[in-house]
Amino acid sequence: MALRIGMPTGLRPSTSSSCDAALPRPIRASLQQRKKETPKLSPLRKAEEIASTFGFEMAVVDLERLFSKEASEDHPLLRRKLAGPSAPFPAERSAGKPLRVAYQGIPGSYCQEAAAKAFSSIRCEAFPCSHMEDAFQALKEGEANQAIVPVENSIDGTIDRNFDLLLRHQDVEIIGELVLPVNHCLLSLKGTSRSDLRRVISHPQALSHCWAKLEGFERHLEIEEVHNAAEAARYISENRITDTAVIGSRIAAKEFGLEVLEQNFQDRSENFNRFWQLGLGAQHQPRELGDAWKTTVAFSLEKGASDLFRAMWIFESRDISVTKVDHRPNRSNPIRVKEESTGDHKYFDYVFVMDVEGSASDSSMEKALKVLKEISGFVHVLGSYTCRLKN
Repeated sequence: MALRIGMPTGLRPSTSSSCDAALPRPIRASLQQRKKETPKLSPLRKAEEIASTFGFEMAVVDLERLFSKEASEDHPLLRRKLAGPSAPFPAERSAGKPLRVAYQGIPGSYCQEAAAKAFSSIRCEAFPCSHMEDAFQALKEGEANQAIVPVENSIDGTIDRNFDLLLRHQDVEIIGELVLPVNHCLLSLKGTSRSDLRRVISHPQALSHCWAKLEGFERHLEIEEVHNAAEAARYISENRITDTAVIGSRIAAKEFGLEVLEQNFQDRSENFNRFWQLGLGAQHQPRELGDAWKTTVAFSLEKGASDLFRAMWIFESRDISVTKVDHRPNRSNPIRVKEESTGDHKYFDYVFVMDVEGSASDSSMEKALKVLKEISGFVHVLGSYTCRLKN
């Protein structure tokens, strides 16, 4: 059951991470125009309007809030962190200026932590994007030089949405990968003891990672799910809630002045998050001695999944290891039809996304990609990049 709390809007926590939080200029013109043109609606109708404009998931998650607060351009759902129409930042940072980095989430999220670690050695300004689409749009509109988005958890698997966005925005490329160990922390107000706790809240994924710890806690706890653990941490801090802890990141404790009751609260130590560093096509990371390189390629196959072995063998036969294969629905051609004497056979068509070891500039990789094009409907390299594991 979701925690029924109305998160206050317009409150900005102080930023103290190594990357300065700097929000870009929001675009409100289209929302103001929509507000003028749209008659006054009930909260449910407004949820439907939001669903048709920004996606069904956004409306469902915050439907409860719409009943307690009328949707407006200042509502968190509609405060889109998109680029302004003028003075765009170039894809590459200018000399002397900090690198502008968009990350998915709010201050205190694991993605902010990844951004801080990815750019710990250079001066940067990191700003949050409420939704994954916003991070891609910030790149394309020039508000961000680079972006950090989550792509996979070693226990729960791939975040499919970011694959879909990469396939849609083909001028955005993966230019780096960061793998971080998960450190779920049990956070509370300073001065709160474990014996004071009556409730623990967090994102469903974080709760599932800590279930054994929660069941073995010294007292019975009410467990509640929220859409955003960092937002819940901010709410607990601002409203001085003393009987509730949140499972979140170390950076959330720092952002909102919370106490870490226990670090590494997760059940399994071998738990990692994988993040992609994104940029426009002209950007390339410098290659350093000892870097592990990876290439991610998307392609379709004339015979669908039955041809997947042939595609993999193109790389394996050249001593290029295939490390991961995903598939996404082919939205432009969702159903494949084969004429047979017994009638039409319909089955789903997919775009395959494959990770292979090596750089796209390697001669063996270039040959493999050339052969892949001969058996594929299309081939698109999503990125060739270095992979780094950080503590």
